[in-house]
Amino acid sequence: MYVLIVGCGRVGSNLARSMLAEGHTVSCLDRDPEAHAKLEVGLEEAWEDHGGIFTVGAALETTALETAGIEKADAFVAATNGDNTNIVIAQIASRRYGVDKVVARILDPARAAFYRDRGMEIVCPTRVAIEMLEQSLSLGNGGD
Repeated sequence: MYVLIVGCGRVGSNLARSMLAEGHTVSCLDRDPEAHAKLEVGLEEAWEDHGGIFTVGAALETTALETAGIEKADAFVAATNGDNTNIVIAQIASRRYGVDKVVARILDPARAAFYRDRGMEIVCPTRVAIEMLEQSLSLGNGGD
């Protein structure tokens, strides 16, 4: 599977290494050339020596998306640090390029729910953290 991940921060880079370890072809796009270093954490060789691809460019520019391989992507993950960017590029990947599996990370729980209700596949780490904290608090009170 060809996986394109946009945003190589903590989430994107860890996901990229995981997908690469599973044998997928992984391409990462980030506007910051220094993000490349995050891809190599824990690797004994360079990211590219393991078969990974890294492109420097802006997520909202179709030229950068195409250079990163969006036209052959089977899966697309929008994991930048901006909810608006992730929403827009996820829609571009799905609608313009016809990527089969598109997932967007959205930090704002209300916005995540809004787009999930409209059919987008959304991961909201804030909502997950809230649920885990609520569960921890209820477990601490004897489940009451």
